[in-house]
Amino acid sequence: MSKTIFITGASRGFGRIWAEAFLERGDKVAATARNIETLNDLKEKYGDAVLPIQLNVDNRHQAFDAVNKAASHFGSLDVVINNAGYGLFGTIEEASEEEARQQIETNVFGLLWVTQAALPIMRKQGHGHIVQLSSVLGIFTLPVLGIYNASKFAVEGLSETLAQEVKGFGINVTLVEPNGFSTDWGGSSSIHSQSIEAYDGVKKAFNDGITDDAFGLPEATVPAILKLIDEKNPPLRYFLGKVGLPTAKEVYKARIAEWEQYADVATAAHGK
Repeated sequence: MSKTIFITGASRGFGRIWAEAFLERGDKVAATARNIETLNDLKEKYGDAVLPIQLNVDNRHQAFDAVNKAASHFGSLDVVINNAGYGLFGTIEEASEEEARQQIETNVFGLLWVTQAALPIMRKQGHGHIVQLSSVLGIFTLPVLGIYNASKFAVEGLSETLAQEVKGFGINVTLVEPNGFSTDWGGSSSIHSQSIEAYDGVKKAFNDGITDDAFGLPEATVPAILKLIDEKNPPLRYFLGKVGLPTAKEVYKARIAEWEQYADVATAAHGK
C-alpha cells in the first residue's frame, strides 16, 4: 500500500536518495529543499506523485505552511522524515556564537517546527510516523564535532519524550542513527570553524582515526529505510551502518561501569 511521505532536505544526500526510492516504488512524496529548482528533475520524472516545496526549516512559519500544504495536497500524511541538517566542524572553543546558534537552529529547532506542524494532522487522522534523522553522535561523541553532537543529543531527548507523549494517538516516532556515510555531509554541506593552533593535535588524532571502511554507501540504506516506514510497530531507535551499534555497546558498557563505581555515593545523596 502506497504511503504519503513528507521529507525535508531532499535536494541531496539521504534525502534525495530516499525520496527517489519512495517515488520509484509508488509512494507520494512532498519533497522540500531550500532551493526548489534542485527538485525539478524529480517533478519531471514522477509528475503528480511528487510535490516540490521550498522550505528553510529554520523558519517556523514556512515549516507549518509546508506541512499543511503537503497534507492538503495529498489528503493525508503517513510519514514525516526530518532529514534536513548539517555538520559544524570545530572544537568547542573554536565555535563562534553565530555558528553555534545556527547549528542548533537548523538541527534542533528546524526539526521541532516540522514536528509540531505534523502532529495536529496526525492526531486528527489517528495515525502517523515521525522519523527523525539523528546520528550515532547523538548516542556517543567525537571530538571536533561538539556542537553537532550537542544538537543530536537534543534531538534524542526531544524525540524520546515525544514518543511517550503521542503513542496514544497512534503516532510512532523513530530516531534513525546513521554512522558515517559517503554523502556530502562532511563536504560542501558542512561548516568549519576558524582554527585555533592549540587544537591541531586533537584534530590530527581525529582525522587519523577515520578510515574509508568507517563510511557506508548511502544507496545501501534504501532497503533499511523502506523496511522502517513499512513497519507496523517501528522501533524508537534504528541504526544504519555497521559501526554505530558495536561502538554504542562499548561506550555504554564503560558508562555503566563508571556509574556503578559511584553507586553508593549516588544512593547516599538521596538522603532517605
